Amino acid sequence: MTTPAATTARLLRLLSLLQARRDWPGPLLAERLDVSARTVRRDVERLRDLGYAIDATRGTDGGYRLDAGAELPPLLLDDDQVTAVAVALQAAPLLGTDVDDAAERALATIRRVMPERLRRRADDVRFVPLPDATPAPSTTDALTLLTAAVRRHEVVRFDHDAPGADPDAPPGPPRRVEPHHVVATRGRWYLVAWDLDRDDWRLFRVDRLRLRAHAGGRFTPRPVPGGDVRAFVAARFRGTTPDTTGAGGPTETSPARTPAAPRGAAGWPCTGTAVLRAPARAVAPFVDDGTVEDLGDGRCRVTLGAWSWVALAALLGRFDTDVEDVAPRALADACATLAARYAAAARGSADLP
Repeated sequence: MTTPAATTARLLRLLSLLQARRDWPGPLLAERLDVSARTVRRDVERLRDLGYAIDATRGTDGGYRLDAGAELPPLLLDDDQVTAVAVALQAAPLLGTDVDDAAERALATIRRVMPERLRRRADDVRFVPLPDATPAPSTTDALTLLTAAVRRHEVVRFDHDAPGADPDAPPGPPRRVEPHHVVATRGRWYLVAWDLDRDDWRLFRVDRLRLRAHAGGRFTPRPVPGGDVRAFVAARFRGTTPDTTGAGGPTETSPARTPAAPRGAAGWPCTGTAVLRAPARAVAPFVDDGTVEDLGDGRCRVTLGAWSWVALAALLGRFDTDVEDVAPRALADACATLAARYAAAARGSADLP
């Protein structure tokens, strides 16, 4: 016995097939749906009852097609639901399953039955998913505004809440950037943009941006260094910079051994570096806002930030390996402070079983 859920799923599949091509012979539809020709006729009648205009031709070669002169019933979604559908279907590569193409076709199908206003909203929500983590929640308004600005090549202004900043301090001048890509990676949303005031590329966490009234200016898009936004973002998290010479494609070059202003840890009140006796590939998955530099011979240099020097020293300890070449001096002193505290804790627990 066919269940209502199975019937509904078959109707959706039939509607998808009818939208995919102009004409469908009845026997071919029956074959694709794995049902009889009689079931196809009944399902077509059900869709007609729901308001879909479907023409039929009789005879041995008869078939079906959506009426070219009729409008499909609008998809009843509100603004936030449209954003959710667009984000969810574009984020399919983050799921680690082979549904990327199906998700793209599904978005195109849904788009065709949306009213014009909602269709424009769905078109504005475009971003680049980088499949290594599920993005943390961010406001749909911020994503919609940023992705629309990317699509329309419009300058945006925002206040940037850097970690460690005094919340009572008066706000500085807003950042003015040319937005080029919105990406989802490492459990967060990021904006890849050209900073007009600093004359350089920057990577901003969307959850730290407070958007101001739209600047309104248009710009001509610039090529991302290396030509590939995925390689560019991955390089920034490793503390390297994609080659912009064009020789040999989007290769990457290593930074100086101790960067003066580490990109990944910028904004923290305390920033330092250290060499870990562990390979970069084993350390990188556990470094969030910092950077990792592969030194070879099973060693790497990390650049990290924290609220205090002792907190930063504790971060180094969590990698469970030998630590060398700690800088600056304040971080080395914090390591000594932390070591003394742990030694005292161990002595106080010596008589425990």
